[in-house]
Amino acid sequence: MTDPDSETGRATDPGAGRATAPGTGPDPVTAWRALAGTSVLLDGFHALKHAVRFGAEVPVAVACDRAAALALADELAPDVRDALDALLTEVSEAAYTSLVPRPHPTAVAALAVRPSRAAGLGRLARLPRTAPVVVLDNPRNLGNAGAVIRLAAGFGATGVVTTGTLDPWHPTVVRGGAGLHFATTVERLAVDDLPPGPLFALDPEGEDIRGLELPDDALLAFGSERSGLSHELRARADRLVALPMRPQVSSYNLATSVAMTLYHWSATGGAARVH
Repeated sequence: MTDPDSETGRATDPGAGRATAPGTGPDPVTAWRALAGTSVLLDGFHALKHAVRFGAEVPVAVACDRAAALALADELAPDVRDALDALLTEVSEAAYTSLVPRPHPTAVAALAVRPSRAAGLGRLARLPRTAPVVVLDNPRNLGNAGAVIRLAAGFGATGVVTTGTLDPWHPTVVRGGAGLHFATTVERLAVDDLPPGPLFALDPEGEDIRGLELPDDALLAFGSERSGLSHELRARADRLVALPMRPQVSSYNLATSVAMTLYHWSATGGAARVH
């Protein structure tokens, strides 16, 4: 049980949240626990910074050292410094570690409202598109998926779609993506439900990508790290495309393959739209 001090709003239980000033609202730990099951975990300063920068709704944000977090904002993200000042509440280290799976070096965490699925599907389906959609076919590695979402956001891709069982909004994926899920559209779909547009699937037996121009409305599909493209996606593909690779080198890392392909798209017509 906690016993909040009526004058300071600070809980006497060391495991409870600590408000930085009177009138800052309800105890952040209580609010966190009420929201955690339906919210997106933003793990670390950079995830929170990116989410806020790209318009995420953040109902609760905590830091072990609020002043240090705001100093980091002054240095690295002055554009969102005032927003973070309004959001962050300082909590004890015990409270912070009770809220996250593993502590982040910045000792900052927040919860965000997941974007509307209906709105996301609408953006993916809308034509004409000004940038491709990246499709990860049955990915297995959470960190790789996060790295791909970070890349897609950086290149201004319309979105990232995963097929299969991996949840692209898993906390480890969001951590790997540094909160940049909010800078693009991220959804999970069946192969039959992929957005419209010509599907270019990466495969070692495909055409050399260097001889192709990838259209802005393309779906760029990448197979899983272990088994490559599924039969379903291969059958749906309009063209198979291969990245240049030295003989006897078995494969590239998934994020590397996506980066090479998006760079090729940007260098052959899409670069003017990447801001």
